[in-house]
Amino acid sequence: MLPKKNPMNEAGQQSLLRFLIELRKRLVVSLLALLVIFCGLFYFANDLYTLLAEPLLDRLPKGHGLIATSITAPFMVPCELTMVFSLYLGVPFFLYQLWAFVAPALYTHERRLIWPLLLISTLLFYAGSIFAYFTVLPMLFNFLTQTAPRGVIVSPDIGLYLDFTLKMLLTFGVIFEVPVLTVVLIWSGITSREKLVKIRPYVIIAAFIIGMLLAPPDVLSQTLLAVPLWLLFEVGLLAAKFLVPSARVVPRFPR
Repeated sequence: MLPKKNPMNEAGQQSLLRFLIELRKRLVVSLLALLVIFCGLFYFANDLYTLLAEPLLDRLPKGHGLIATSITAPFMVPCELTMVFSLYLGVPFFLYQLWAFVAPALYTHERRLIWPLLLISTLLFYAGSIFAYFTVLPMLFNFLTQTAPRGVIVSPDIGLYLDFTLKMLLTFGVIFEVPVLTVVLIWSGITSREKLVKIRPYVIIAAFIIGMLLAPPDVLSQTLLAVPLWLLFEVGLLAAKFLVPSARVVPRFPR
């Protein structure tokens, strides 16, 4: 006799198949969107690199600029930047695809909280990158170009410059996610708002340590970097005060 089919197993396999099909659909759509954005920006690849290099170019001596130590670098480096910039521009669309994929599995109260967090986290990531481009990088390059030893010409390689600036933009984009991280930690039950308020002095010290490590070694520059980091923590505490109680969720993790 043939073994009887288990309806539970068949239902599980069908559910898994639908899950994989939907995941593939979202990934394909996201990749196509990325390709369209990249193709639209490819013509402006050199202009994008010039824009990225301006914080340093404006502070180099007249007649000096970046150099290319590889034959293919003048073409490949702007292309790499264009791809990264395409990812930056496509973040809202990619997050929407992620939201559309996971939303059916979420409770109503989770949807009400997670969607605003996704939107706010995107805006904060952009804000962190913009802050690094217009504030941190100019201060840093102004200090580095003025402290070069006598006889040393500051002319970085275009590939190394791209790697450095992208790391700085990404770092500050992540750092500006502090308010979202604060809300998530409180909402999930990992910690409480009261506990975070108690460690505020340590957060302020940590903000100034980060400012000391990333900003030029002068008090003004370090303060201009540390104060926004501290304020982001305060914004997270304030947002949690209004968002978390309204969600009315039971903590998922034991305190």
